[in-house]
Amino acid sequence: MPNPDLSILLVSDEKLASSTLGSSLQRMGYQDIRQANDSVLALEQLDQRAAGLLICAGSAGLALAAKVRQRDEMNNHYTYVILISEQSPALLLDETSDNDIDDLLAPADVDRHLQTRVLAADRLCNTLQRLRQENRLLRQNIASLEQRNLVDSLTGLGNARYLRQKLTDSLRQVQARGGAICYLLIGIEQAESLQRQYGNDLYDELLQAIARRLQQLVRPLDVLARLDERHFVLMTLPPDLQECAPSSFKRLHDGLNLKTFMTNAGSIELKAGISLVGLDSKCFPLDPQTLMDEAEGLLLESYAGGVVSAKRLPARS
Repeated sequence: MPNPDLSILLVSDEKLASSTLGSSLQRMGYQDIRQANDSVLALEQLDQRAAGLLICAGSAGLALAAKVRQRDEMNNHYTYVILISEQSPALLLDETSDNDIDDLLAPADVDRHLQTRVLAADRLCNTLQRLRQENRLLRQNIASLEQRNLVDSLTGLGNARYLRQKLTDSLRQVQARGGAICYLLIGIEQAESLQRQYGNDLYDELLQAIARRLQQLVRPLDVLARLDERHFVLMTLPPDLQECAPSSFKRLHDGLNLKTFMTNAGSIELKAGISLVGLDSKCFPLDPQTLMDEAEGLLLESYAGGVVSAKRLPARS
């Protein structure tokens, strides 16, 4: 059965009388039928409200179809296009052609075959719109899951959201119960040049290798996360600030810089920097972003000096 809500736009020319077609479509049961006398008016109507089916004619209709496809791309929509033309179907609907139309009718066949072609377009439009709606819902669900997700899909480590959550919880714990936090920002100095040289796929492989090595070098209860494309974070909770010293993490620095990483492109040497920020309960009030900014500011010193650069946050009066 026809879908009475299918939005149809008829664009007339000297070979296509839209009023006659409109009456025929109404008798079939379609109610949402609009008409335009030329392509300019047709595009204005489509800009106001998209159509499910466009019926147009001749070379002007072919040009209109191309413009409609551009709008479809922008609006995540699909308009089924029936072109009425005397040109050969082999020419306009060939697999190698890119004429932006879905079906072709000769003017002499309109009276006999239009109803059948519109019903076929109707069924396909219903399917396409349902699939697009399901796809939109799927993307929304994926986005919602990603917002709640705490795992970096590439490395299996915690992601930036996980890090902020753990950092916030750890700051509250230290403020309430004492102890200290060692926050280490681990940066890949030549990240951009590696991506340019090897491409994204191999760079992802390198990030996975770095994550595996970090997991081998840290303790099981330490917090380890990938912050972004060039930074990892390690956070430990020692009993006091004495353990927040560069010497405590020299093994970590050497493990990244002195041993190459094997990839499908061969062995890659890494230039990694580590900045260390230590704090205890005397440093509050303190928000997570302040701590992260302090570590980022220190990272350039580590790149330049080839050592772990460190800072203890001052006590608040």
